[in-house]
Amino acid sequence: MIGWEFQNTHEPLKLVEKPDPVPEPDMVVIDVKACGLCHSDVGVLHDEAWLELVRPHTYLGHEFAGVISAAGAEVKNFKVGDRVAVCPVKDSRGQNPSYRGRDGAYANKAIAPEERLVHIPDGVPFTYAAAATDAGMTSYHAIMVNGGLKPGMKVGIVGVGGLGQWGVRAAVLAGGEVYVATRNPEAQKLSLEMGAKVAVSTPKELEPYGCELIVDFAGGETTTSEAINAVAKYGTVVLVGMKTRSPIRAYDLILNKRTLIGSAGGTCEDIEQLLQVIASGDLVPRVEEITFDEIPAGLDRLREGGLTKRLVAVMD
Repeated sequence: MIGWEFQNTHEPLKLVEKPDPVPEPDMVVIDVKACGLCHSDVGVLHDEAWLELVRPHTYLGHEFAGVISAAGAEVKNFKVGDRVAVCPVKDSRGQNPSYRGRDGAYANKAIAPEERLVHIPDGVPFTYAAAATDAGMTSYHAIMVNGGLKPGMKVGIVGVGGLGQWGVRAAVLAGGEVYVATRNPEAQKLSLEMGAKVAVSTPKELEPYGCELIVDFAGGETTTSEAINAVAKYGTVVLVGMKTRSPIRAYDLILNKRTLIGSAGGTCEDIEQLLQVIASGDLVPRVEEITFDEIPAGLDRLREGGLTKRLVAVMD
């Protein structure tokens, strides 16, 4: 197999060939068809703190889907030829794709345990399924599980990029009254097209709308503190983005009895539900397809910011 290997912090990815993987009894080998580019991989390349999770000489890429080409003897509910997406959260081995010692899917092949596999419904493209495994799952879990969205609730979404676009549509479909804060004019227009009532530039502009829940997908220098100040009394702010360190105004949090929750990842069940919604046609992920060879350049684009579509590498 061949893939883009992490060498070390502040070093470019390197195209490296390795022996094809052989599945353990409870694992499968997947011919990767699509792999999404995640901002955490930008962190791996440029922030030494990620060395606690990602070892040098590991293929990056954790947001992927493909076709099973080999299965271990103990695999029961999946077979060779099945179209699958892979939930990228830590498994019972303490591993996940590209993290904690396992090669990821910026490659033509990858392995995964049965416990983290999800069947892809007929008609759902691999590109959509791949993006659903992390960008979609993370957004959905933040809003529906940690945010506890209920029909009729006023919801603020901060940042409409690779994750936020999922969040806007998921909140609308769940019956939320959605208000968006994003500086990108194209993202504002997109949010309104997806069903948001209002699109403004900054979280502090959400204050007049009395949002009971605000989900911060940006995690910028001031976005979280502004969201805490803007959310309604007794409201909840869910923090997903971690682009920069953001100061928190304890005064606003404490005196207005607001709640701040961190949210990361999700579950196989989240992905299954999202894939069903995609199959129904109610949710159409906005993705930009790139080639396998364009993965390093795609990560550079992701670092620069301003994207409103999820970059997904399509493997030939």
